[in-house]
Amino acid sequence: MRSKMRIAMLTQTSLVMAVLTFGMMRAPALAQTSQVDNPDWPLRSSEIHWPIGHTPADADLFAHNELLIHASCSNVWQHLVQAQTWPEWYPNSHNVKLLNSPDGRLYQDTQFSWDTFGVHIESQVHEFAPNSRIGWFGQGTGMDAYHTFLLLKAPEGCRIVTEEVVRGPGAVEFRKKDPQAMHRGHDLWLSALKQVSEK
Repeated sequence: MRSKMRIAMLTQTSLVMAVLTFGMMRAPALAQTSQVDNPDWPLRSSEIHWPIGHTPADADLFAHNELLIHASCSNVWQHLVQAQTWPEWYPNSHNVKLLNSPDGRLYQDTQFSWDTFGVHIESQVHEFAPNSRIGWFGQGTGMDAYHTFLLLKAPEGCRIVTEEVVRGPGAVEFRKKDPQAMHRGHDLWLSALKQVSEK
C-alpha cells in the first residue's frame, strides 16, 4: 500500500514538475502578447532575413507594410538608398546625416543618424543586396530596432515589403500610446516612395 502511495505521489510530483518546466520554457514566447491584437502580425513575410535577437517573435513593437509600385525595382532602390534626400519626399524623416558614406547613399555598413517618429535614431546598414534587400539596426532612447525593405519584381513593377521589429521600454510605451503609429508612418513612407519612383 505504501509503495502504491509513493508511486502515486512521485507520478503527481513528476507531472507538476513537467508542467512547471514547460511553462518556464514557454515563458518568453508567451510574454510576447504585445502582438496578439496587431493586424500586421499574421502578414509577416517569410522572405525577410532577420538577424538573431531581432525577429518578430522578439518584438515589443512590430509593423508590416507592402505596396505595389509601378516602376522598376532598380528605380525604387535608387530613391531608397539616397538617404540624404529622404526628407525631400518622406515627411517623417528629418536631419539625416550619413557618417561614413562619400555620396549620401546607403551601402553595406553605412552608419547614419536621423530623426523619425519624433525620436533621434543612430542606424547602421546590416543587409545590403542592391535592387533587392536593405536592412538596418537602429538605436534610440529605450529602443533597439531592425528595419528592413524587400523589393520583389512583379509584372506591374516592384512590390516592396517593409517590416520593422522594435524592442525595449521605449517601444512598449510607443505601442501603448498609439499601436498603429509605426504602421501608418511606414504606409506614408511607401506611398511617398511610390510617388517619387513613378514620376
